[in-house]
Amino acid sequence: MQGAFVGRRPVFGDNARWIVIAKVCELPGDLEARTGCLIEHYNYHRYHESLKNLTPADVYFGRGQEILNERGRTKRQTLERRLLLHCKNAA
Repeated sequence: MQGAFVGRRPVFGDNARWIVIAKVCELPGDLEARTGCLIEHYNYHRYHESLKNLTPADVYFGRGQEILNERGRTKRQTLERRLLLHCKNAA
């Protein structure tokens, strides 16, 4: 029995493309596991520019605004520190 060849580019959304590493899958479960890993990465680990650089899971579970607020606080604190250091070094 010959395994299924995985070398396609599945398309998730309009502009996100994945290249599945070319590999011969001996069992259907191998292909399912590899596809599951890709989908998990896409939904839980990959930031999406169209979602304000959040993951789909963050948006779906309602954590998006909290994360954006934290990023905003971090950015403000960083800019304040830079301004203080600049003023201190300029004096």
